[in-house]
Amino acid sequence: TSYRVILPLTVLFGGAFLVLADIVARLVVQPAELPIGVVTAFLGAPFFVLVLRMARRTR
Repeated sequence: TSYRVILPLTVLFGGAFLVLADIVARLVVQPAELPIGVVTAFLGAPFFVLVLRMARRTR
């Protein structure tokens, strides 16, 4: 595994994910705003479960 590729991609995708979560947090409950942590948890939890399931299959 080449960390020279993985690390910059992680920075880019993580930043893009937070920008997307911020936009969603601002648009869902207008004129109020949701905390960005709520949105990241709501979007990130299914991804985390998917990663856990994939890890179990490879064992």
